[in-house]
Amino acid sequence: MSPMPTTFTRPILTPAAQAGVRPSSPLVSLTTDFGERDPSPAICRGVVLSIAPDVRLLDVSHEIAKYSIADGAQLLWCVLPYLPVGVHVAVVDPGVGTPRLPIGIRVARGDLLVGPDNGLLLPVAERLGGIVAVHALENPAYRLPEVSASFHGRDIFAPAGAHLALGVPLEDFGPAIDPAELARLPLPRAEVRPGALHTAVTYVDTFGNVKLAGERADLEAALGSLAPGDPLFGVVEGPGTGEEPARSGDAGGHGPARADRLSFGWQTTFGSVPPGMPLLYEDSYGRLCLAINQGDAGTAFGLVPGHRLLIQRG
Repeated sequence: MSPMPTTFTRPILTPAAQAGVRPSSPLVSLTTDFGERDPSPAICRGVVLSIAPDVRLLDVSHEIAKYSIADGAQLLWCVLPYLPVGVHVAVVDPGVGTPRLPIGIRVARGDLLVGPDNGLLLPVAERLGGIVAVHALENPAYRLPEVSASFHGRDIFAPAGAHLALGVPLEDFGPAIDPAELARLPLPRAEVRPGALHTAVTYVDTFGNVKLAGERADLEAALGSLAPGDPLFGVVEGPGTGEEPARSGDAGGHGPARADRLSFGWQTTFGSVPPGMPLLYEDSYGRLCLAINQGDAGTAFGLVPGHRLLIQRG
């Protein structure tokens, strides 16, 4: 492999792009944990546009929590159903440079998902109708001429997304992979128990709203039919698999101190309670969410992803 050049006098293209693949104008979206302060997002945009100058390019987010594959998977799960069918490139890749495979997935809705085989793409693939085909991204014709060990977003994933947007068949990129062999994330799930729902914090948004595993149907399966104002409480358990509730004032090294028993009511919307009051509601994606009206529930309750919560009637 030749050394990386220090000057660039013309656009860096893949061999296939230099051969004159005709451009079209589908959507290519980009989702990463690169952060907007660094040059990486702009470089990936530039690679896509150099290969496929007429695509519609959409930045979903470059502010996923660093290295958090689960955060990236959840964001894709939330966003992609609301985007046009297109090519969606996602890079949250703490295993870059290791034997993990770069992959492309075709889903039943017609989208093409591009990223690392680390579980990032599977929740949204299932949400978009399920996997139709998976192929490894191995064909050097659709990579940049120099592939680094630390920036596959630039060298492999962005070029692959651009070529797929131009109509290159997914099958041309590399061998087929059995979907059953793909890496999967150990995402928490809600567990219905007699009189209680065992759930877990999956995400805390920028407002401090605490997203929980499970849906209203899971909660009602455990507690029975719910009406606005029904009193509930939650017993907080520490991150991991431990069953012991966290003690008051002990955050176990994860976030600020919090109480072990949290009281709140079931409501349909924030405005149903006064400012500063907590509530449990069904969010706009159908998930259970613990919030404080005009407040930050994550900070107030000391909850972070990985904490468990046992919800019962008050």
